[in-house]
Amino acid sequence: MPAVTEPELLAAIDVLRPVLQADGGDIMFRSVDDAGVVHVELLGACGACPISTQTLQAGVERILKDRVRGVSAVEAVDAA
Repeated sequence: MPAVTEPELLAAIDVLRPVLQADGGDIMFRSVDDAGVVHVELLGACGACPISTQTLQAGVERILKDRVRGVSAVEAVDAA
């Protein structure tokens, strides 16, 4: 599996950001591990939304997998 690069991830996340911001939320990249699992933090309305898991899997994960080679999954992390 190819290594996921942070610049590619950040560019893909920047594509998603306006959609999340339109609903009062945001997304912040935290890390990516060797298995291609991307760790993000959902902020604002997205962090407290009861369907944030669906947003993460159906939206964020799908788009990141399509745009960035090597992404295997996306997981939400809590605020640091």
